[in-house]
Amino acid sequence: MNAAPITVELADASFGWHGRAALRAVSGSFAPGGMTAVVGPNGAGKSTLIKGIMGVLRPMTGSVRIQGAGRSALAWLPQAAELDRSFPTTVLDLAAMGAWRRVGAWRAFGNDELDRCMHALETVGLADCAGRGVDTLSGGQMQRALFARMLVQDAPVLLLDEPFAAVDSHTAEELMALLCGLHGQGRTVIAVLHDLDLVRDHFPESLLLSGSVVAWGDTATALSEAHLKAARQRHAGAWA
Repeated sequence: MNAAPITVELADASFGWHGRAALRAVSGSFAPGGMTAVVGPNGAGKSTLIKGIMGVLRPMTGSVRIQGAGRSALAWLPQAAELDRSFPTTVLDLAAMGAWRRVGAWRAFGNDELDRCMHALETVGLADCAGRGVDTLSGGQMQRALFARMLVQDAPVLLLDEPFAAVDSHTAEELMALLCGLHGQGRTVIAVLHDLDLVRDHFPESLLLSGSVVAWGDTATALSEAHLKAARQRHAGAWA
């Protein structure tokens, strides 16, 4: 893992599609080693923000800067629903995709990288599924496989888009514990979440969105009743 401190900075950044902004004028920074939940109503721009930070979406206005490194320092765990699970890929192959930046897309994996992949699968409880196709996995198993890929990538900044969606409570607890462990190693965690109780229990910082920034700071303040009400009202007004 890159030991240099890395800060993700946004300056008046807006993102969207076909000339229409879905998220407007975001300014602020995610400090090195922070653990921030991104929350808000459906359609508030949470996933859009993650894609903007990753460079999947270019800013319509403003900028995104990864201070201290390039985007190779970022690991992205997308929503499982966005992945094509019909492609003939094994669980081990999926985990190994996390090593592409080190190995390259076409070079053979050495034993050290294969050991790293198997260790990641063991960590998430999928070692026995290494040879299975990803199309055979349950929702919870798929999330575990995506976590394994993220572990293999070994990046200092982790961006997760609804990492606990469509999983049972036991799996969510195990993956949350794993995420807390990664944060404890000094990694920066930025996660889109819907469960506000989970956010309050585990995330010191929160970014509340509703088409733009409603509040950004310590979780108790950002998720106050007044801010949550403002987010709902702003969202309702956007669709009125």
